[in-house]
Amino acid sequence: MISNIYEFLDKSVAKYPNKTLFVSGKNCINYLEFSHKSSALASKILEFGLNKKPVLIILPKSIEALIAMFGVARSGNFYSIIDEKMPFERVQKIINILKPALIITARDLDSSVNEYGADVIYSDEFDSFELNLSLLSRVEIIDTDLLYVLFTSGSTGEPKGVSISHKSVIDYTFWVSKTFDVGSDEILVNQAPFYFDNSILDIFTTVRCGATLHLLSTFEFAFPAKVVEYLKTHGVTMIFWVPSVLIYFANTRALEHQELKTLKKVLFCGEIMPNRQLNIWRKALPNALYANLYGPTEITDVCCYYVCDREFGDDELLPIGKACKNTQILLFDEDNNLITQPFIKGELCVRGSSLSLGYYGDRTKSAQVFIQNPLHNNFYDPIYKTGDIAAYNEYNELICYGRLDSQIKLNGHRIELGEIEAALNSHPQIKRSACKFTGEKIVAFYEASRDIDKIREFLSKKIQEYMIPKIFIRLDKFALNANGKIDRKALDDKL
Repeated sequence: MISNIYEFLDKSVAKYPNKTLFVSGKNCINYLEFSHKSSALASKILEFGLNKKPVLIILPKSIEALIAMFGVARSGNFYSIIDEKMPFERVQKIINILKPALIITARDLDSSVNEYGADVIYSDEFDSFELNLSLLSRVEIIDTDLLYVLFTSGSTGEPKGVSISHKSVIDYTFWVSKTFDVGSDEILVNQAPFYFDNSILDIFTTVRCGATLHLLSTFEFAFPAKVVEYLKTHGVTMIFWVPSVLIYFANTRALEHQELKTLKKVLFCGEIMPNRQLNIWRKALPNALYANLYGPTEITDVCCYYVCDREFGDDELLPIGKACKNTQILLFDEDNNLITQPFIKGELCVRGSSLSLGYYGDRTKSAQVFIQNPLHNNFYDPIYKTGDIAAYNEYNELICYGRLDSQIKLNGHRIELGEIEAALNSHPQIKRSACKFTGEKIVAFYEASRDIDKIREFLSKKIQEYMIPKIFIRLDKFALNANGKIDRKALDDKL
């Protein structure tokens, strides 16, 4: 029985000690070296006398950041990793919530770290640390201990620390490995930043299965042709990227005339994936498996999945499918009545071992979304209210229409902005779109190389008249947030 994620590493080290685990640019590290360095770092952390305390990691995506994450986990403490370019004011807000007992960072990022009032370990010292088996042997970790706290803003802009246990990541990793048949011969390329929960699949699945993971920076994904060439050169077999990146690659025709013979699994998650661009990928790589994964940070990355097993029109919404193993999806209407019939929309809620243990240091916010199961009150049975609108289709598959806060009421009609965006995204000249509601009218933003005539006429054939936006604004390119999604807040400045 696995009680903590470090046991994944121990087992893979025993099988594949000299195999390359992580690759970052010209740097690489094998399983044995990685285990030694992270255990040595854990020994150093234990010298500070820490036990089940928060450790803040401020490092760029790198092998050093991974050593820090596993070192903290091995020491029996839990980590929180943040963007090294995050503004000081927001870092201070996170510090105030987390109250880290230790900070791991790089010397060139040390401009203000001394103001945080915590002990500091620098990444350039990692090689000087020595294993202390006596200290490590005293570490006790059970699966309900925290592994990490990832900070997310949500709609308020205020940091919320999502607390995830070892057990949740263990269950998730076993599910990923089995569902997508991940083996030791797998070669993955990581796109998500480590402070974004999509990276959890890449990192822990790789370690558990004895596979190899390549790290690419956000900057590199601005050059799709080079990334595609990288996939080909390194024989990459599996990717798990946000839809915005897949959309960008499709829109720039990066897949044309490319033979990615080794790429057999294309997984995506983080936002709604338009079928028009997905169909470009499916045409370019017809023999690959495509899977749409869905889930907020609060449920350990993913709670639903759909393996694409049929063709879809460009203007259709791609299903999010069914619940992952050991997870249950519940749809409730506004009166907390359970929805089981198709085509009736409700809020998607989740229960199971994947659930976060709540927002770190904030019981009030936790109580608002981690609630008692409305179906009974006989024992403690928490569910997470995702804030997403979903319904079952005729195949009993879940369809996600977007956020509850993107559901509007206009002239007596309830409208999901996500449905309008899906229709816009099916236009052959529109690369992607986003809609905003001002309180009086719907405004549609779309990315295209030139203004498009007769958009209203195009939409009138796909959605009802009352759903058609009043204003259309063309953008050369959408601004993306740090996770690679459309930065919807930035659109407010263009209204």
